[in-house]
Amino acid sequence: MKIEQISDHVWSLKTWMLIPVTVWIVKEEDGVVLIDAGISGMAKGIISFIDRLNAGPLKAILLTHGHSDHVGALERILMRWPVPVYAHRIEMPYMEGDMAYPRRKKAAQSVGKGIAAALQETQGGEIEGRGSLKPYLTPGHSPGHVVYYHEQDGVLLTGDLFTSKKGKLRKPMAMFTADMDEAIRSSAIVSKLKPKRLEVCHGGPVLAPAEQMKMYLQL
Repeated sequence: MKIEQISDHVWSLKTWMLIPVTVWIVKEEDGVVLIDAGISGMAKGIISFIDRLNAGPLKAILLTHGHSDHVGALERILMRWPVPVYAHRIEMPYMEGDMAYPRRKKAAQSVGKGIAAALQETQGGEIEGRGSLKPYLTPGHSPGHVVYYHEQDGVLLTGDLFTSKKGKLRKPMAMFTADMDEAIRSSAIVSKLKPKRLEVCHGGPVLAPAEQMKMYLQL
């Protein structure tokens, strides 16, 4: 597993399964938060790194979405730290197996019922912040896909909203994307937030991504 500190408060943890698979650790004042739980083989490395970081215990796990390569290490991590797990309420029936993801023939449970709770929302439907992270609903790759923005560090953790190649934004993998047109519309979050750095699960970092948005939309 490759571990890299990408900003003052954020680390990326990456492994390879034909393609790169990345999760992120965010240091908060009272411990750390894990963004996504990767594949099952990442569990030992994630747990070991949190112990070595010595920044306090794991406080929560935030999911961008419920596809299997984003929740694979969840159960083993929860055996060590029985912490809250959060996803968007729209995503939950899909990942809990009550509904089939769009373009898939059958429903399949990737997260057991009762493990995750819905991210809290304001009366206006805006997702409430979690510590230093601000979640934003970005549907398309999956119905309840969420990205997380660390405003202080200027880092946007985008899960599968994008892929990337050689520092350039690319569209999410079509084979696994529920609604590509909707995913492309959701990419407007980058122009809104203008992060310094954008991280994807399957690929490398993208710096000053808002400057690439015009070209991205023409791909």
